Amino acid sequence: MTSYPRSPVLQKGGLVLLDPVTSAVIRSVALQYNPDSLQRTLQVQATTGEAADRSEALRLKGPPVETLKLDAEIDAADALEFPDSHTDAVQFGVFPQLAVLESIVYPKVAQLQAAHTMMQAGSVEIVPMEAPLTLFVWSRQRVIPVRITEFSVTEEAFDIDLNPTRAKVSLGMRVLSVTDLGFEHRGGGVFMSYLQKKEQLAAKVGVGSIAQLGLGALP
Repeated sequence: MTSYPRSPVLQKGGLVLLDPVTSAVIRSVALQYNPDSLQRTLQVQATTGEAADRSEALRLKGPPVETLKLDAEIDAADALEFPDSHTDAVQFGVFPQLAVLESIVYPKVAQLQAAHTMMQAGSVEIVPMEAPLTLFVWSRQRVIPVRITEFSVTEEAFDIDLNPTRAKVSLGMRVLSVTDLGFEHRGGGVFMSYLQKKEQLAAKVGVGSIAQLGLGALP
């Protein structure tokens, strides 16, 4: 961080949770520090193109399955320098920040109790509990609906009450496309906007020339 008045404000990455019915923002979670790297994997959804159906060899069944991985650092050191202004950090370390992230993959207590009540009442079928729609935000160009598929925590630097004052959270996420959500779902609309921005950015590169590849003409 610099005190130079004309230095740009660093945009933080993070997660936004939306109500799956009303699309209202439930919570916005900004990462304390932006990760140094973001790993992305695209699994192409192509037809098999086997000998019996060669006409399908160039066809795509839908958007690729995109997965994301990142490591987020959480540290209470700065807050602990001013304990009078950060009593929660003194009392709990980074537990509150961890709890916020972990709550994304836990059902609510009320949901668990409601499911238990229905089971005790003899309900034949209990509908799985619906989680909020999670959006991963990594710049204005990448606002993506995701499902968290991996979540691991390494806690470090414990205080005298065994509260961690530093932690690393490793997140694995699967992008949810219109194949998963449909076009009418709020998340499906977010995905289409993400795909449109990707196409707009690709258009800025231009068509290119085969001469750049050392070719005067194609075979």
